[in-house]
Amino acid sequence: MKAENSSKAAAATNFVRNIVEEDLRTGKYASRRWGGRPGPAAAHAGAPADPARIRTRFPPEPNGYLHIGHAKSILLNFGLARDYGGLCHMRFDDTNPTKEEQEYVDSILDAVRWLGGDWGEHLYYASDYFETLYRFAEMFIEHGLAYVESLSADELRALRGTLTEGGENSPYRDRPPAESLDLFRRMRAGEFPDGAHVLRLKIDMASGNINMRDPVIYRIRHAHHHRTGDAWCIYPMYDYTHCISDALENITHSICTLEFEDHRPLYDWVLERLADFGALARPLPRQIEFARLNLTYVVLSKRKLIQLVEDGHVEGWDDPRLPTIVGFRRRGYTPESLQLFAERIGVAKENSTIDMSILEDCLREDLNERAPRRIAVLDPVKLVIDNYPEGSEEQCQAPNHPQKPEWGQRAIPFSRELWIEREDFMENPSKGYFRLSPGAEVRLRYAYIVKCERVEKDASGNVAVIHCSYDPASKSSQGQLPDPGRAGASGAEKKKVKGNIHWLSAQHAAAGKVRLYDRLFRVSNPGAGSVEFLAEINPDSKSSISAWLEPALTEAKPEERFQFERHGYFVADLKDSKAGAPVFNRAVTLRDSWGKAGS
Repeated sequence: MKAENSSKAAAATNFVRNIVEEDLRTGKYASRRWGGRPGPAAAHAGAPADPARIRTRFPPEPNGYLHIGHAKSILLNFGLARDYGGLCHMRFDDTNPTKEEQEYVDSILDAVRWLGGDWGEHLYYASDYFETLYRFAEMFIEHGLAYVESLSADELRALRGTLTEGGENSPYRDRPPAESLDLFRRMRAGEFPDGAHVLRLKIDMASGNINMRDPVIYRIRHAHHHRTGDAWCIYPMYDYTHCISDALENITHSICTLEFEDHRPLYDWVLERLADFGALARPLPRQIEFARLNLTYVVLSKRKLIQLVEDGHVEGWDDPRLPTIVGFRRRGYTPESLQLFAERIGVAKENSTIDMSILEDCLREDLNERAPRRIAVLDPVKLVIDNYPEGSEEQCQAPNHPQKPEWGQRAIPFSRELWIEREDFMENPSKGYFRLSPGAEVRLRYAYIVKCERVEKDASGNVAVIHCSYDPASKSSQGQLPDPGRAGASGAEKKKVKGNIHWLSAQHAAAGKVRLYDRLFRVSNPGAGSVEFLAEINPDSKSSISAWLEPALTEAKPEERFQFERHGYFVADLKDSKAGAPVFNRAVTLRDSWGKAGS
């Protein structure tokens, strides 16, 4: 993870860190040996034991793009390994070939790397262990703890029971181990069609935990796998695969979200039995559950995200309005802002919903420090300074960052004709309006004081040109306003005006494309009521405009971020920006105005 965040992360205590620290204090995993690649039995052979080391893992399924909830898990797992001198493995639980693609693998690796995750040589796939998983399944059969089930899926559901009532034993539960072993080997050989048989563990059909009622651990699926091709036609189930993969990789703390809490007894049961068989060494991994991230104004359901993408409600998985990591990246978020968000919300044991404004504040806080300032006029109207010499131009100085003088200044060209924001002129000003209006004076930021003399209107009655006069003695010096108290200051320099507006020289400004993004949904919890979540999409979540930009912005590189003065923080689009022709996305406004008048 990012080194600059390590001290902050280490200081942020939570119940997961408390567990890790206690295990390190007691030397729970001191007998572990950390060398070699994962494998059965010999998994713990290798380098000398190191009781100060822990191993975590981030284990996504490669069947979609990662979202902000995954980011929390990535930062937690890699952060723990970093702060306690351990390792974090990157592992794909690729056991469902019909939904997995290399595209998802590549996108996940890129997202984890962007967030600062460094797995080094420890990149693994559950498919690496297919042969081992199969051999372990045979062990369960041979020990009378697994059997081949031949009921249909509907018949299985009928016998499973409910959350309050236990299930019933299958007529195949007492199938002799030799018969089950023969059938299981024939399943692997491809003799049976999909759905003909499954392999189930023999645990307890009367258990109050439905996950312990003889769970299915293998099913037949004649499907091409993105890594193993057609080598297999039976595939292990997630609950069976995940815990064994953890053990084979010497994972010490298997951290997952709360929905897996009821699966922990199965996790432990499988590993304990394999350790009893001599196939795994103790101590075994420990599963710890934490509350998943729920965020307002977004959906994090994989099904709903897929629907948004495939039905064309957004422009792909990297649409800046989506809560996917690739979407956040295109929107202008930084890894540091997401790390700050993760630290701010903490790691809890109880589910809660975090307001989007907290995430946006973290981005503002981060970009306020790192984003240079630039000027853009998004809704332009022409301003002409009638008493400024025609054909003349000069340079005005503006700071690259007002709180960072070491960043220096930049020159902004000034001329007779300028672009200003249309909202900075009001023909009939309301009370408290201190910008430009007929007869009023304002300062052109970093330049002169001007006074509105008259306006021109188009055929529709809209203001087309604002004519002003300027005070030649009122120019700002080196990006600062003149000091009225300075000894010897002229009368013009001592003049004070309340209004201060930004501008660009019409002759020098560059035309550019700017996208204004807002929240994708109009309501904080889309789909929570009887209304379909798609009906709650915000129709104003995206608008594209042609704007005038400070000339230096034409050289912006993809993913370079700026504060457009008064407008917010913007990023040169990662995908659509070209050399000399960037496209800017608004990452976030300067302050939270959601739900307020005029937002």
